[in-house]
Amino acid sequence: MKQRADISYMLFLAVTAAVGGLLFGYDTAVISGTVELVTARFGLDSLQQGWYVGCALAGSIAGVLCAGVLSDRLGRRRTMLVSAVLFTVSAVGCALCVDFTQLVVYRIVGGLGIGVVSIVSPLYISEVSAARRRGMLVSFYQLAVTMGFLAAYTVNYLLLRMGQTAGFETAWVQRIFVDEVWRGMLGAETLPALLFFVIIFFIPESPRWLALRGRTDRALRVLGRINGDRAEAAAELAAIETAVGGGQTPQWRLLLSKGIRTAVLVGTAIAILGQFMGVNAVLYYGPSIFERAGWSGSDSLFAQILVGAVNMLTTVLALAIIDRVGRKKLVYWGVSGMALSLLLIGTCFLTGERLGLPDGVLLAAFLCYVFCCAISVCAVVWVLLSEMYPIRVRGVAMSIAGFSLWTGTYLVGQLTPWMLANLTPAGTFFPLRRDVRALYAADMEGGAGDVGPHARRDRTILDKVTI
Repeated sequence: MKQRADISYMLFLAVTAAVGGLLFGYDTAVISGTVELVTARFGLDSLQQGWYVGCALAGSIAGVLCAGVLSDRLGRRRTMLVSAVLFTVSAVGCALCVDFTQLVVYRIVGGLGIGVVSIVSPLYISEVSAARRRGMLVSFYQLAVTMGFLAAYTVNYLLLRMGQTAGFETAWVQRIFVDEVWRGMLGAETLPALLFFVIIFFIPESPRWLALRGRTDRALRVLGRINGDRAEAAAELAAIETAVGGGQTPQWRLLLSKGIRTAVLVGTAIAILGQFMGVNAVLYYGPSIFERAGWSGSDSLFAQILVGAVNMLTTVLALAIIDRVGRKKLVYWGVSGMALSLLLIGTCFLTGERLGLPDGVLLAAFLCYVFCCAISVCAVVWVLLSEMYPIRVRGVAMSIAGFSLWTGTYLVGQLTPWMLANLTPAGTFFPLRRDVRALYAADMEGGAGDVGPHARRDRTILDKVTI
């Protein structure tokens, strides 16, 4: 009964924080269905198109730089509230903006929310989870991200279909959902953003942050709910206080110490190389890529729904096996499959028409690529980043890694339209194989370590610095 109670409570906390991941996924992916519509509405060239996608990512970079400081000063819970407000303002503003400049400003505001929540939500989940459940529960965040992707693709498809047949008497409704349907696509985020804001009030502050601030009584109560046993909670609190060492603020000197400095560098490398492998090119520009293959607009959006569905379902599988298989094995097998998939995608674009390959081969290659990415790098990266650092530097260290991640994401979002236009799709996807190999090499160098109960335990950086 005790085990059932603590698991259910941890699950509640994890799911609540993971709603931030759903907003992250929706805000990131909704752009894919609006690119061509916004381009036509405002007459954008390829560089402006890249900026339309990349402006939110620029906001994300600023958000991750603030996230560590905010989460350490305000607490994990209040910082998530800040992100919920940013998402709400962005969604409403994008739906009602009057020109391209305003649209960009509100997308940057949403990007700030993405950057903040991408650090704080998995951090919060890791700090309210028992060690034996941490991998699975932190993976709930990535699952929520993929659900946000799928929701965005589905909303884009349904609103586009509705806009072709529906009509509304109210002028502003007609404009948002029919005449300029991209406004409805971007504005639909308002409801989950408000939901996130409300439900955060029903969860406690992170017990590790409370202990860091010397609020041991409150930390003990939260740990008691999580563990279901006061004696076990007291023992865990004592371990946390020992790890914290009485410090009230992150110690930059500790961050620069030899072992932790290496962990920060490895986490940064994994984060940025995980973006250069190209998955976000598919998530952001999937419909445009499929249209370049000769597909119709509706077929391209439907294919993107399939991409989102595979992404989500594979994440469910990763969630179920990550603690048993281990982080390293998932990365090794996943990046190997990604390299092969990228080779096939490039071949389809380069010689597919000449060889008479059916469209289904290209779609299958993309789905295989998404499967390999979702079961490995996408599922593992946030778990690793939340586990690699001691409590006293965790917020700042994750911000550094998150900064590199979003820098890579911004570069992918900004450069993909130019690469597709100047290098062709074949030239875009073939070079990505090098980035996959580099990611594999970084993981080998970093030794992320298998931490599942049945996995081989290497003495690696992760083993040495995780608290």
